[in-house]
Amino acid sequence: MDRRAFLTTTGTAALFSGAAARPASAFVPAHLWDGHDFGSGPPVSDRLNQGPFPTYAPEEVVPGSHVVMATTPSREIVPNYGMGLVAYVSGDIGPPRIPGEALEKSIENLVALPFVQKVYLRPDWRDVQLRPGRLDFPDYWKITFDLARQYGKRVAFRIMTENPDVPAPGMPEFLMERVPYVPLKGEWKGDPSRVRYRKTHRMPRYDHPEYQAAFEELNGLLADELNGSPLVEYMDTFMYGFWGEGHTWPFEGHPFPDDVVAEETFVRMLETQLATWTRTPLVTNTQPDYSRVGNAELLDRTVRAHNWIRTDTIFIENMQIEALSNRPPWVAAVSEIGLRTLDRLTVDQGVDINENIIAHVIDLGASYWSVWNWHDIAARNILDYYERYPEPIDGIARRIGYRVRPSWVWQFERTGHQGLVLGMVNDGIAGVPGVLRLTVLSEDGSVIVSGCLDPGHPKPQGVRQALLMLPESVDWKGLRLKAELEVKGVRHPVSWACRQRTSGDGTLTLAPTTGV
Repeated sequence: MDRRAFLTTTGTAALFSGAAARPASAFVPAHLWDGHDFGSGPPVSDRLNQGPFPTYAPEEVVPGSHVVMATTPSREIVPNYGMGLVAYVSGDIGPPRIPGEALEKSIENLVALPFVQKVYLRPDWRDVQLRPGRLDFPDYWKITFDLARQYGKRVAFRIMTENPDVPAPGMPEFLMERVPYVPLKGEWKGDPSRVRYRKTHRMPRYDHPEYQAAFEELNGLLADELNGSPLVEYMDTFMYGFWGEGHTWPFEGHPFPDDVVAEETFVRMLETQLATWTRTPLVTNTQPDYSRVGNAELLDRTVRAHNWIRTDTIFIENMQIEALSNRPPWVAAVSEIGLRTLDRLTVDQGVDINENIIAHVIDLGASYWSVWNWHDIAARNILDYYERYPEPIDGIARRIGYRVRPSWVWQFERTGHQGLVLGMVNDGIAGVPGVLRLTVLSEDGSVIVSGCLDPGHPKPQGVRQALLMLPESVDWKGLRLKAELEVKGVRHPVSWACRQRTSGDGTLTLAPTTGV
């Protein structure tokens, strides 16, 4: 089945200590993700006591505690790091090139979409590096980053090492005479007017020393500029094959001597990325290992290294749904699936295909969802659908990812100190993709007490309690509560997802709630 066309017709090794150091096996069997041991998740500093908290003798951890404050869910979009709707500026065939409209305007229209919080780029390798030792970003890359800064949005990206939808090979020209390409076996049947069906598909010998050296340099150059950048949300890992997604379907085999060499090569390439991108999350595709290049091993190492996962589909492999919907709660899930334009919209029993797609993204508990039209990127296409059918996009924009708030606040006194127990809830559809830090501030912004919940908490169901003891003689009323998300050693401010009023700095003032 044509993986991408289907979506439009049906709706360096051992450098990174977080990844398990085990030899490549050339085959990792399928396993249930639910209950699988991926480790305990990201490290937690200043872990808060998370209960239980008996009120009565003989333990009396929180003697005489009573609810003094309560919050309710927000009805608005909450634009936090680690979640949100994503506008695509470039996909498989580059940025929008709309007749009569300047490229800057076409990109700005996408970045400015009010219901999206992130922007995505997917250029080819040869388009970002023209010569060794430096990067030469295309015009749309620079425009996108400038506009993201202007609109207060972050950018995610992948560099495609190979792309079946453009005539040229993926490697930069300076590698073409150094690294051989190997023709793939088989045939991709389809309309010969489209590049992918008339192109002779070949893959490079990724294991060639010159390729590996250039790949390491590419990551180093990118990371020098973007690793930990406040403008960058995440980076998709560069995997084998078409679009860097881990396959060359429908072709047979791969360009390597055998499966073991294939897996060893891509484990090494993943380890290069893990070792290089130390402060920006990496996101690895959950593509099943059709081409036998070690995808299951790459995915396992990605999760163990406290990075994230993604899918390019909703309606093809059930294995991808298994992985995404049963991932550890501290792992973000990125869902990429294109919307139909109005002229290609299908309806079944009163439900249009775009609404169906969105409902299934919610079903798997996604942290991110792409808002784009495959091979037909333009803000007008998105707005044409949204202006006629706003409910599906408005709905997911207000449910995607995590949406945290202190639903209950209990107060108590012990040995001359006031204490607070926060009943943290998550009204979103995904866990917290990292570690949530809670900080109580004085009215002048000084830190009084701070600490973290366990990774992934609070989850979308239930309440996670946490104890915060205040210094002697400090009263809880009028203090401010701040939340931050810690991912790969970087703290990101978190906006509270509650209807109660917050301050300009995003903090919630602690005050008695009438009637509780």
